[in-house]
Amino acid sequence: MTEVTLSKVVKNYGKHRAVHGIDLAIQDGEFVVLVGPSGCGKSTTLRMIAGLEDISGGEIAIGGRVVNDLPPRDRNISMVFQNYALYPHMTVRENLGFSLKIAKKDEAEIAKAVDEAAGILGLAELMDRKPAALSGGQRQRVAMGRAIVRHPDVFLFDEPLSNLDAKLRTQMRVEIKKLHQKVGNTIIYVTHDQIEAMTLADRIVLMQDGYIVQVGTPLDLFNAPVNTFVATFIGSPPMNLIDGVVADSNTIQLAGGLSVPVPANAKGYVRTGQQVKFGFRADNLMPLGHAVEEEGERADLDLTVTLTEPLGTETILFTDIAGTEVQGKMLNPRPVRPGEVLKFRLMLDKCHVFDANSTDAIRG
Repeated sequence: MTEVTLSKVVKNYGKHRAVHGIDLAIQDGEFVVLVGPSGCGKSTTLRMIAGLEDISGGEIAIGGRVVNDLPPRDRNISMVFQNYALYPHMTVRENLGFSLKIAKKDEAEIAKAVDEAAGILGLAELMDRKPAALSGGQRQRVAMGRAIVRHPDVFLFDEPLSNLDAKLRTQMRVEIKKLHQKVGNTIIYVTHDQIEAMTLADRIVLMQDGYIVQVGTPLDLFNAPVNTFVATFIGSPPMNLIDGVVADSNTIQLAGGLSVPVPANAKGYVRTGQQVKFGFRADNLMPLGHAVEEEGERADLDLTVTLTEPLGTETILFTDIAGTEVQGKMLNPRPVRPGEVLKFRLMLDKCHVFDANSTDAIRG
Protein backbone atom coordinates (compact mmCIF):
# COMPACT_ATOMS: atom_id res chain seq x y z
CA MET A 1 0.00 0.00 0.00
CA THR A 2 1.55 3.29 -1.11
CA GLU A 3 -0.06 6.15 0.72
CA VAL A 4 1.56 9.57 0.69
CA THR A 5 1.15 11.67 3.82
CA LEU A 6 2.17 15.27 4.42
CA SER A 7 2.07 16.45 8.03
CA LYS A 8 2.55 20.16 8.83
CA VAL A 9 4.90 20.52 5.84
CA VAL A 10 6.63 23.91 5.56
CA LYS A 11 8.93 25.37 2.92
CA ASN A 12 10.89 28.57 3.49
CA TYR A 13 13.12 30.42 1.04
CA GLY A 14 15.05 32.69 3.35
CA LYS A 15 12.44 34.83 5.11
CA HIS A 16 9.76 33.99 2.54
CA ARG A 17 7.41 31.13 3.44
CA ALA A 18 6.25 29.39 0.25
CA VAL A 19 4.30 26.56 1.89
CA HIS A 20 2.52 27.04 5.22
CA GLY A 21 2.33 23.86 7.30
CA ILE A 22 0.06 21.84 5.01
CA ASP A 23 -1.56 18.50 5.88
CA LEU A 24 -2.60 16.04 3.17
CA ALA A 25 -3.29 12.30 3.05
CA ILE A 26 -3.24 10.62 -0.39
CA GLN A 27 -4.58 7.07 -0.54
CA ASP A 28 -3.00 4.12 -2.33
CA GLY A 29 -3.89 4.17 -6.03
CA GLU A 30 -5.49 7.61 -5.85
CA PHE A 31 -5.11 10.23 -8.60
CA VAL A 32 -4.69 13.56 -6.81
CA VAL A 33 -4.23 16.86 -8.63
CA LEU A 34 -2.59 19.88 -6.99
CA VAL A 35 -3.97 22.94 -8.74
CA GLY A 36 -3.82 26.68 -8.26
CA PRO A 37 -2.50 29.91 -9.74
CA SER A 38 1.20 30.60 -10.29
CA GLY A 39 3.07 30.98 -7.01
CA CYS A 40 0.55 29.03 -4.92
CA GLY A 41 3.12 26.40 -3.82
CA LYS A 42 1.87 23.40 -5.80
CA SER A 43 5.13 22.67 -7.69
CA THR A 44 7.18 23.32 -4.56
CA THR A 45 5.03 20.78 -2.71
CA LEU A 46 5.52 18.20 -5.48
CA ARG A 47 9.28 18.79 -5.50
CA MET A 48 9.41 18.26 -1.72
CA ILE A 49 7.59 14.93 -2.15
CA ALA A 50 10.10 14.00 -4.87
CA GLY A 51 13.09 14.99 -2.74
CA LEU A 52 14.17 17.72 -5.16
CA GLU A 53 13.52 20.37 -2.49
CA ASP A 54 14.45 20.13 1.18
CA ILE A 55 11.55 20.66 3.56
CA SER A 56 11.84 23.37 6.21
CA GLY A 57 9.49 21.70 8.66
CA GLY A 58 7.01 18.88 9.07
CA GLU A 59 7.09 15.32 7.76
CA ILE A 60 6.56 13.52 4.45
CA ALA A 61 5.88 9.78 4.42
CA ILE A 62 5.58 7.46 1.40
CA GLY A 63 4.18 4.01 2.06
CA GLY A 64 4.40 4.62 5.80
CA ARG A 65 8.13 5.43 5.62
CA VAL A 66 9.31 8.95 6.51
CA VAL A 67 11.38 10.21 3.57
CA ASN A 68 12.42 13.68 4.77
CA ASP A 69 16.12 12.88 4.53
CA LEU A 70 16.08 10.33 1.70
CA PRO A 71 17.45 11.28 -1.74
CA PRO A 72 15.03 11.00 -4.69
CA ARG A 73 16.47 7.69 -5.92
CA ASP A 74 15.62 6.00 -2.60
CA ARG A 75 11.97 7.12 -2.52
CA ASN A 76 10.80 4.77 -5.31
CA ILE A 77 9.03 7.55 -7.17
CA SER A 78 9.12 8.51 -10.85
CA MET A 79 8.66 12.05 -12.09
CA VAL A 80 7.42 13.30 -15.46
CA PHE A 81 8.56 16.84 -16.23
CA GLN A 82 7.05 19.63 -18.31
CA ASN A 83 9.99 19.65 -20.74
CA TYR A 84 10.04 15.81 -21.20
CA ALA A 85 13.75 15.59 -20.17
CA LEU A 86 14.58 13.05 -22.90
CA TYR A 87 18.15 12.35 -24.02
CA PRO A 88 18.33 13.66 -27.60
CA HIS A 89 21.12 11.29 -28.72
CA MET A 90 19.25 8.16 -27.58
CA THR A 91 16.47 6.26 -29.33
CA VAL A 92 13.08 5.80 -27.70
CA ARG A 93 14.13 2.29 -26.62
CA GLU A 94 17.35 3.61 -25.06
CA ASN A 95 15.53 6.45 -23.32
CA LEU A 96 12.99 4.05 -21.85
CA GLY A 97 15.62 1.67 -20.54
CA PHE A 98 18.24 4.16 -19.38
CA SER A 99 17.24 4.34 -15.71
CA LEU A 100 17.26 0.54 -15.48
CA LYS A 101 20.65 0.40 -17.17
CA ILE A 102 22.04 2.86 -14.61
CA ALA A 103 20.53 0.65 -11.87
CA LYS A 104 22.57 -2.22 -13.37
CA LYS A 105 19.55 -4.40 -14.20
CA ASP A 106 20.25 -7.28 -16.58
CA GLU A 107 19.48 -6.92 -20.28
CA ALA A 108 16.56 -9.36 -20.27
CA GLU A 109 14.85 -7.53 -17.41
CA ILE A 110 15.39 -4.17 -19.12
CA ALA A 111 14.01 -5.45 -22.43
CA LYS A 112 10.91 -6.90 -20.73
CA ALA A 113 10.17 -3.69 -18.80
CA VAL A 114 10.74 -1.50 -21.89
CA ASP A 115 8.49 -3.64 -24.10
CA GLU A 116 5.79 -3.66 -21.42
CA ALA A 117 5.85 0.14 -21.10
CA ALA A 118 5.87 0.54 -24.89
CA GLY A 119 2.82 -1.69 -25.14
CA ILE A 120 0.89 0.25 -22.53
CA LEU A 121 1.59 3.59 -24.23
CA GLY A 122 1.49 2.53 -27.88
CA LEU A 123 5.18 3.23 -28.56
CA ALA A 124 6.11 -0.04 -30.28
CA GLU A 125 6.44 1.53 -33.75
CA LEU A 126 8.57 4.42 -32.46
CA MET A 127 11.27 2.48 -30.60
CA ASP A 128 14.11 3.21 -33.03
CA ARG A 129 13.39 6.92 -33.43
CA LYS A 130 15.19 9.71 -31.60
CA PRO A 131 13.29 12.51 -29.80
CA ALA A 132 13.83 14.99 -32.65
CA ALA A 133 11.74 12.74 -34.91
CA LEU A 134 8.79 12.64 -32.48
CA SER A 135 5.78 14.92 -32.06
CA GLY A 136 5.16 16.67 -28.75
CA GLY A 137 2.56 14.11 -27.75
CA GLN A 138 4.87 11.21 -28.64
CA ARG A 139 7.69 12.74 -26.59
CA GLN A 140 5.38 13.05 -23.62
CA ARG A 141 4.37 9.39 -23.97
CA VAL A 142 8.06 8.43 -23.97
CA ALA A 143 8.58 10.51 -20.83
CA MET A 144 5.69 8.65 -19.18
CA GLY A 145 7.08 5.32 -20.39
CA ARG A 146 10.44 6.09 -18.83
CA ALA A 147 8.60 6.60 -15.54
CA ILE A 148 6.65 3.34 -15.90
CA VAL A 149 9.65 1.03 -16.46
CA ARG A 150 10.92 1.57 -12.93
CA HIS A 151 7.65 0.27 -11.42
CA PRO A 152 7.55 3.12 -8.91
CA ASP A 153 5.23 3.33 -5.93
CA VAL A 154 4.20 6.86 -6.90
CA PHE A 155 4.10 8.80 -10.18
CA LEU A 156 4.69 12.56 -9.95
CA PHE A 157 3.64 14.78 -12.88
CA ASP A 158 4.81 18.41 -12.96
CA GLU A 159 2.64 20.32 -15.49
CA PRO A 160 3.36 17.69 -18.18
CA LEU A 161 0.96 19.11 -20.78
CA SER A 162 1.89 22.80 -20.63
CA ASN A 163 4.02 22.68 -23.79
CA LEU A 164 1.35 21.01 -25.94
CA ASP A 165 -1.29 22.65 -28.12
CA ALA A 166 -4.97 22.46 -27.15
CA LYS A 167 -5.79 19.38 -29.24
CA LEU A 168 -2.76 17.43 -27.99
CA ARG A 169 -3.53 18.41 -24.38
CA THR A 170 -6.97 16.86 -24.75
CA GLN A 171 -5.50 13.69 -26.26
CA MET A 172 -2.83 13.39 -23.57
CA ARG A 173 -5.37 13.85 -20.76
CA VAL A 174 -7.06 10.71 -22.11
CA GLU A 175 -3.67 8.91 -22.32
CA ILE A 176 -2.83 9.77 -18.71
CA LYS A 177 -6.27 8.66 -17.51
CA LYS A 178 -5.85 5.34 -19.36
CA LEU A 179 -2.36 4.95 -17.89
CA HIS A 180 -3.76 5.28 -14.37
CA GLN A 181 -6.49 2.75 -15.09
CA LYS A 182 -3.91 0.24 -16.37
CA VAL A 183 -1.16 0.57 -13.76
CA GLY A 184 -3.24 1.65 -10.74
CA ASN A 185 -0.35 3.45 -9.03
CA THR A 186 -0.72 6.51 -6.85
CA ILE A 187 -0.43 9.64 -9.02
CA ILE A 188 0.22 13.18 -7.81
CA TYR A 189 -0.22 15.66 -10.63
CA VAL A 190 0.46 19.41 -10.68
CA THR A 191 -1.26 21.84 -13.04
CA HIS A 192 -2.49 25.42 -13.18
CA ASP A 193 -5.30 24.35 -15.54
CA GLN A 194 -8.57 23.71 -13.72
CA ILE A 195 -9.95 21.77 -16.71
CA GLU A 196 -7.07 19.27 -16.39
CA ALA A 197 -7.78 19.06 -12.67
CA MET A 198 -11.52 18.49 -13.17
CA THR A 199 -11.12 15.83 -15.87
CA LEU A 200 -8.25 13.83 -14.36
CA ALA A 201 -8.56 13.89 -10.58
CA ASP A 202 -10.12 11.52 -8.10
CA ARG A 203 -9.56 14.41 -5.70
CA ILE A 204 -8.43 17.99 -6.24
CA VAL A 205 -6.19 19.91 -3.83
CA LEU A 206 -6.69 23.61 -4.54
CA MET A 207 -3.87 25.81 -3.24
CA GLN A 208 -3.49 29.56 -2.81
CA ASP A 209 -0.50 31.49 -1.42
CA GLY A 210 1.07 28.35 0.06
CA TYR A 211 -2.10 27.13 1.81
CA ILE A 212 -4.51 24.34 0.94
CA VAL A 213 -7.88 26.02 0.46
CA GLN A 214 -10.09 23.00 -0.29
CA VAL A 215 -9.69 19.26 -0.89
CA GLY A 216 -12.41 17.16 -2.48
CA THR A 217 -13.73 15.48 -5.59
CA PRO A 218 -14.11 17.68 -8.67
CA LEU A 219 -17.86 17.85 -8.07
CA ASP A 220 -17.32 18.76 -4.39
CA LEU A 221 -15.34 21.84 -5.40
CA PHE A 222 -17.69 22.70 -8.28
CA ASN A 223 -20.95 22.33 -6.35
CA ALA A 224 -19.87 23.36 -2.85
CA PRO A 225 -16.94 25.82 -3.02
CA VAL A 226 -15.78 26.89 0.44
CA ASN A 227 -15.13 30.50 -0.61
CA THR A 228 -15.21 32.87 -3.58
CA PHE A 229 -11.67 31.93 -4.64
CA VAL A 230 -12.70 28.30 -5.17
CA ALA A 231 -15.97 29.40 -6.78
CA THR A 232 -14.23 31.52 -9.40
CA PHE A 233 -11.18 29.28 -9.95
CA ILE A 234 -13.02 25.99 -10.48
CA GLY A 235 -15.47 25.85 -13.37
CA SER A 236 -15.55 27.47 -16.78
CA PRO A 237 -16.94 30.07 -17.06
CA PRO A 238 -16.19 31.09 -13.46
CA MET A 239 -19.07 31.55 -11.04
CA ASN A 240 -20.95 34.85 -11.34
CA LEU A 241 -20.82 36.95 -8.14
CA ILE A 242 -23.13 39.90 -7.42
CA ASP A 243 -22.84 42.20 -4.39
CA GLY A 244 -25.84 42.25 -2.09
CA VAL A 245 -27.08 42.71 1.44
CA VAL A 246 -29.35 40.47 3.52
CA ALA A 247 -32.65 42.37 3.83
CA ASP A 248 -34.25 39.80 6.15
CA SER A 249 -34.00 36.08 6.87
CA ASN A 250 -35.63 35.24 3.53
CA THR A 251 -34.43 37.97 1.16
CA ILE A 252 -31.18 39.29 -0.34
CA GLN A 253 -31.24 42.77 -1.88
CA LEU A 254 -28.80 42.91 -4.80
CA ALA A 255 -26.85 46.04 -5.65
CA GLY A 256 -29.13 47.13 -8.51
CA GLY A 257 -32.34 46.86 -6.47
CA LEU A 258 -33.31 43.33 -7.51
CA SER A 259 -34.42 41.09 -4.66
CA VAL A 260 -33.79 37.34 -4.60
CA PRO A 261 -34.70 34.69 -2.03
CA VAL A 262 -32.04 33.42 0.34
CA PRO A 263 -31.06 29.97 -1.06
CA ALA A 264 -32.36 27.09 1.02
CA ASN A 265 -28.85 25.92 1.99
CA ALA A 266 -28.09 29.37 3.48
CA LYS A 267 -31.38 29.95 5.34
CA GLY A 268 -30.82 30.30 9.05
CA TYR A 269 -27.13 31.11 8.52
CA VAL A 270 -27.40 34.72 7.29
CA ARG A 271 -28.13 37.79 9.41
CA THR A 272 -30.03 40.94 8.51
CA GLY A 273 -27.70 43.65 7.21
CA GLN A 274 -24.91 41.22 6.33
CA GLN A 275 -22.92 42.16 3.23
CA VAL A 276 -22.81 39.17 0.90
CA LYS A 277 -21.93 38.02 -2.59
CA PHE A 278 -24.69 36.14 -4.39
CA GLY A 279 -23.24 33.48 -6.68
CA PHE A 280 -24.48 31.28 -9.49
CA ARG A 281 -22.92 29.46 -12.44
CA ALA A 282 -23.64 30.03 -16.12
CA ASP A 283 -25.35 26.61 -16.15
CA ASN A 284 -27.94 28.03 -13.73
CA LEU A 285 -28.90 31.07 -15.84
CA MET A 286 -30.41 29.95 -19.16
CA PRO A 287 -32.92 31.40 -21.62
CA LEU A 288 -36.33 29.74 -21.70
CA GLY A 289 -36.54 27.11 -24.41
CA HIS A 290 -32.80 26.56 -24.24
CA ALA A 291 -32.46 25.41 -20.64
CA VAL A 292 -32.34 22.18 -18.67
CA GLU A 293 -35.84 21.62 -17.33
CA GLU A 294 -35.57 20.63 -13.68
CA GLU A 295 -37.84 20.89 -10.67
CA GLY A 296 -36.94 23.50 -8.08
CA GLU A 297 -37.23 27.17 -7.16
CA ARG A 298 -36.85 29.44 -10.19
CA ALA A 299 -36.95 33.14 -11.08
CA ASP A 300 -37.61 34.43 -14.61
CA LEU A 301 -35.72 37.58 -15.66
CA ASP A 302 -35.90 39.67 -18.84
CA LEU A 303 -32.25 40.43 -19.64
CA THR A 304 -30.45 42.13 -22.53
CA VAL A 305 -27.68 40.12 -24.19
CA THR A 306 -24.51 42.21 -24.65
CA LEU A 307 -22.12 39.61 -26.10
CA THR A 308 -22.17 36.00 -27.29
CA GLU A 309 -19.53 33.26 -27.42
CA PRO A 310 -20.77 30.40 -29.67
CA LEU A 311 -19.18 27.07 -28.70
CA GLY A 312 -21.04 24.71 -31.01
CA THR A 313 -23.49 22.76 -28.86
CA GLU A 314 -23.89 25.72 -26.52
CA THR A 315 -23.43 29.48 -26.49
CA ILE A 316 -22.19 31.60 -23.58
CA LEU A 317 -24.36 34.71 -23.24
CA PHE A 318 -23.11 37.86 -21.51
CA THR A 319 -25.73 40.05 -19.84
CA ASP A 320 -26.19 42.34 -16.84
CA ILE A 321 -27.86 41.74 -13.49
CA ALA A 322 -27.95 44.44 -10.82
CA GLY A 323 -25.22 46.41 -12.60
CA THR A 324 -22.85 43.43 -12.74
CA GLU A 325 -21.85 41.62 -15.93
CA VAL A 326 -22.75 37.95 -15.68
CA GLN A 327 -22.63 34.94 -17.99
CA GLY A 328 -25.42 32.54 -18.82
CA LYS A 329 -25.59 29.52 -21.10
CA MET A 330 -27.82 28.68 -24.07
CA LEU A 331 -28.25 24.99 -24.94
CA ASN A 332 -29.28 23.97 -28.48
CA PRO A 333 -28.32 27.51 -29.46
CA ARG A 334 -29.66 29.80 -32.14
CA PRO A 335 -28.04 33.02 -33.36
CA VAL A 336 -28.46 35.83 -30.82
CA ARG A 337 -27.80 39.49 -31.61
CA PRO A 338 -26.20 41.88 -29.09
CA GLY A 339 -29.03 44.00 -27.70
CA GLU A 340 -31.61 41.21 -27.96
CA VAL A 341 -33.79 40.79 -24.86
CA LEU A 342 -34.35 37.20 -23.73
CA LYS A 343 -36.30 35.74 -20.82
CA PHE A 344 -33.78 33.90 -18.66
CA ARG A 345 -34.51 31.39 -15.93
CA LEU A 346 -32.33 31.60 -12.81
CA MET A 347 -32.21 28.34 -10.86
CA LEU A 348 -32.41 29.74 -7.33
CA ASP A 349 -31.89 26.41 -5.57
CA LYS A 350 -28.47 26.12 -7.27
CA CYS A 351 -27.29 29.55 -6.08
CA HIS A 352 -24.68 30.30 -3.41
CA VAL A 353 -24.13 32.98 -0.77
CA PHE A 354 -20.70 34.13 0.43
CA ASP A 355 -19.82 36.55 3.20
CA ALA A 356 -18.46 39.70 1.51
CA ASN A 357 -15.78 40.29 4.17
CA SER A 358 -14.39 36.81 4.84
CA THR A 359 -15.33 35.49 1.32
CA ASP A 360 -16.37 32.21 3.02
CA ALA A 361 -19.44 30.29 1.85
CA ILE A 362 -22.58 30.58 3.96
CA ARG A 363 -24.37 27.25 4.01
CA GLY A 364 -25.59 24.61 6.38
